Amino acid sequence: MFKYLLKRLAISVFILFGVSILIYFIVRMMPADYIDQHTSAQVAQGQLTKEDVQRMKELYGIGDNSFGGIIKSYGQWLSKAVRGDFGVSFVYGRPVKDVISKYMWISFGISLVGMILNILISIPLGIIAATKQYGVVDYAVTILAMMGISLPTFFLAALLMRVFSIQLGWFPLQGLSDATQILTGFRRVLDNIHHLILPMVTLVILSIGSLMRYTRTNMLEVLNSDYIRTARAKGLSEKVVIYKHAFRNTLIPIVTMLGGSIPGLFGGAMITETVFAIPGIGSTSYKAMLQGDIPFVMGYMMFLAVLTVLGTILADISYAIVDPRVKLQ
Repeated sequence: MFKYLLKRLAISVFILFGVSILIYFIVRMMPADYIDQHTSAQVAQGQLTKEDVQRMKELYGIGDNSFGGIIKSYGQWLSKAVRGDFGVSFVYGRPVKDVISKYMWISFGISLVGMILNILISIPLGIIAATKQYGVVDYAVTILAMMGISLPTFFLAALLMRVFSIQLGWFPLQGLSDATQILTGFRRVLDNIHHLILPMVTLVILSIGSLMRYTRTNMLEVLNSDYIRTARAKGLSEKVVIYKHAFRNTLIPIVTMLGGSIPGLFGGAMITETVFAIPGIGSTSYKAMLQGDIPFVMGYMMFLAVLTVLGTILADISYAIVDPRVKLQ
């Protein structure tokens, strides 16, 4: 196990290095950088010259867009990044790691609750659909799952806002708190939860379908196995057969899927947070990307890349826990 972890960690370092190069070159090749977007009006009005703009780019470290210049600036970024310094955000004027640590916990809270609800709803529905194959319940669950998968995030969010916020007035339209009141303590927590109900419902509805269908498909495959027929022939109850023998053997692919969801816990739901005006890391990164904030985009994307690698390693380790037949070497 220890040798396996060392090997995976060593491979992960090379993966992260390659990812950082790709991301940096893609960001630097954007048609308009941060300085261009914020000086275009002044240049058009004659308030700034192209030389002034170029000097500003040099101050921000993005003046040379040639291949050699990008390689040089990437080397400077990498030398600081390995020491934990991802630079200062152009948009927010603060160190990138401080901005990420400030806004990611709002996204983490929403995503964690959404993932827990997703697991509690999707897996039982998938098991029921598999045991009632081609029945009314199976068709109903499948239709609901397909509806959830097919709905675009912005459409479902706008629909929920119109019905439950504008027409019924049950929930706030946008934001994280009531701007008309100054709340503290437990009342503030309740107000935040009230504002976050619709975003969490949106995330749960959109994520139920994939996990439910995944569980159903794997359960059907396991239920047709020889050892399941043997367990039934021995006189075991259907509940024991399904939940003790069949379900455990469906956990490996489910663990794989859940391991890949770790980046989403901290990475935020960009579209959902933007539509509901929630100051999470998703909407924060969206604003930074639109304005060509290279330090923040690099820090945020590498943050997600590290989480993805860790999620994959944790999923591999979980295989051996879920299924003793799996040996990590």
